[in-house]
Amino acid sequence: MQVNMHEAKSQLSKLGEKAWEGETVVIAKAGKPYLDLVPHRETGAVRKPGRLKGHIVIADDFDQTSEEVIAAFEGEL
Repeated sequence: MQVNMHEAKSQLSKLGEKAWEGETVVIAKAGKPYLDLVPHRETGAVRKPGRLKGHIVIADDFDQTSEEVIAAFEGEL
């Protein structure tokens, strides 16, 4: 559903309930989509840097890319 900014101001509680229930709520400004109203979701576990240490291996030649691969990415092949 799309509502204009003025309508969103006057019906925020109702729109919040709709968003919480899973409905897509878009707030428009000058007739164009401006904001998406989405429910707050608790974030997952706190990130712990280094928890995959020793589980990821990067090859010694990781940053050595062949000219053929570079040319392919640049659209030259």
